[in-house]
Amino acid sequence: MDFQIEEEPSVSTNTHCTRNKKGGCLKRLDSTWRFFHSAHFFVYLTHLISTWGDRMWHFAVSLFLVELNNNSLLLPAVFGLAVSSSLILFGALVGNWVDRNTRMKVVQVALLIQNLSVILCAVVLMLLFVYNAEITILWNGWMKIVCYTLVIVIGVIADLASTAMSIAIQRDWIIVVAGDSDKLSSMNATLRQIDLLSKLLSPLAVGHIMANTFSVAGCGFIAGWNLFSMCFEYLLLQKIYKMTPGLAKKGDNQKKEEEVSERNQTAFKDGRMASAAVSVEDELVNNNCTNQNDKETGCIKGILVSGIRTFRDGWIIYYKQPMFLAALGLSFLYMTVLGFDGITIGYAYAQGISSSVLSIMVALSAVTGLIGTMFFTILRKYCGLIHTGCFSSIAQITCLTLCVASVFAPGSPLVLIAPLYSSASDQLENYTTTIFPTDVLNTSVTSVQYDVPSQLPTNLTNFTETKEYLSIALYFAGAVSARVGLWSFDLTVTQLIQEMVYESKRGIVNGVQGSMNGIMDLLHFVMVIIIPAPEHFGILVILSVIFVSVGGLLFFCFARKTLGKDLFKCVCMKEKHSENGKDPKIVAESIL
Repeated sequence: MDFQIEEEPSVSTNTHCTRNKKGGCLKRLDSTWRFFHSAHFFVYLTHLISTWGDRMWHFAVSLFLVELNNNSLLLPAVFGLAVSSSLILFGALVGNWVDRNTRMKVVQVALLIQNLSVILCAVVLMLLFVYNAEITILWNGWMKIVCYTLVIVIGVIADLASTAMSIAIQRDWIIVVAGDSDKLSSMNATLRQIDLLSKLLSPLAVGHIMANTFSVAGCGFIAGWNLFSMCFEYLLLQKIYKMTPGLAKKGDNQKKEEEVSERNQTAFKDGRMASAAVSVEDELVNNNCTNQNDKETGCIKGILVSGIRTFRDGWIIYYKQPMFLAALGLSFLYMTVLGFDGITIGYAYAQGISSSVLSIMVALSAVTGLIGTMFFTILRKYCGLIHTGCFSSIAQITCLTLCVASVFAPGSPLVLIAPLYSSASDQLENYTTTIFPTDVLNTSVTSVQYDVPSQLPTNLTNFTETKEYLSIALYFAGAVSARVGLWSFDLTVTQLIQEMVYESKRGIVNGVQGSMNGIMDLLHFVMVIIIPAPEHFGILVILSVIFVSVGGLLFFCFARKTLGKDLFKCVCMKEKHSENGKDPKIVAESIL
């Protein structure tokens, strides 16, 4: 009887545990099912398809232009300059257009223009590859120049449409879909992880196709991908729009009144005479548009005047934002030769680093970037958003000190520190003097060293080889490790802009931010053009670290202005003591 009494609870306990396990599995499956049918997942999927196509196109178009122009870098350089310049000039106009139109209309038009432009570029490139000889002799070669110009112009239009799409989805839609600050941080980090993975893997895909087939097939693949992407993204965006009713409500009366009030204050500060002049100018433009004889001239003038005014107002609005210093600090990070672009790869290649090692370094930079996104989510959870930016900047600058050390380390090509290597060269010269006769020493020491390498001691040879690569090793160690702080800092400033800018100004502020980033990016190319020699690359490294440090200092100024004395206090999210416990709009109003 006792045995039966003891056994019944054990059976019931096992049954209860089994039921709990099944219940837990069902809950996990249910949560997974809900996630795959949520607006969050569709945003991630849309971003994956979009960024994968963009990364493939930006990688492939440079290869196509190099191949068409007899391996010259002229056309890729012109294309890159045109894209950067267009973003600087038209960033504010694109952002203003995003603000003035409904959300669905913006993504529809931008999606259509972007993908059709890329398809048209791919078709023109296919024609150039197939009928290259015929096009070259047509119009004494001018037809080929026209085709190159067409590719560059249409490519610029595609990039501007991509900018509008990025502003709309990553700076506006995501805020409404997320709903709160915690989910917004998580979504920002996930989107950045998708972007980094696409940047790493998509060139491998299109490169594999081009390597195993031919360039025309690569153009056809990109055109087909963009056609598929355009249709599929449109369906996903429509589904997201229907699942999130808040996307249909863009702005409110209060924000519109605040915008009108700010415009009136700006006009009052400019003076009555300036306001009157603008009114007269607008009246003249309208009269010209209504005049039958000068209608076209007046309308064109009106468009130009409106565009210039939007450009000016955009920069003024950007300057007046409460997170201006933080956003400016982010743009300073673009003036650097420490990113893994063509300049970094070219410098490392000139230092004797093999392509296989370079590919490993690029992969490691992507991995550390992903670690940076995870570092952001964890640090923000326990320290708050602004403190996360401070810690991220400190981490980035600390890692970049290795890059500064690489400038003065053995193996650096910098001419200014050549005397530092006299000790090693003296050791080699003294050693060769003792073992070689004088008639052999009539030749250069370096020639003797290469002719009879086996007679040099092994420890001295290994010591010399180690010193030769010490500089580039420190350079890559600093550049790779700094990606953790870089992407964490980038996500911090991105979320600050999302939370502290009014909905009616998100487009134009982010457009000007893109222009500011483009200016700094263009500046770093100009610096390389001015100082192109590898012997002077160390100067560019030091300048880059200075710009990054200034960007961090600007963010610290913003943090001090926002948090005051709380900046130097240990912040814990559980105590609701950080800046995240406050409404971002309240923080913005307090700063203003």
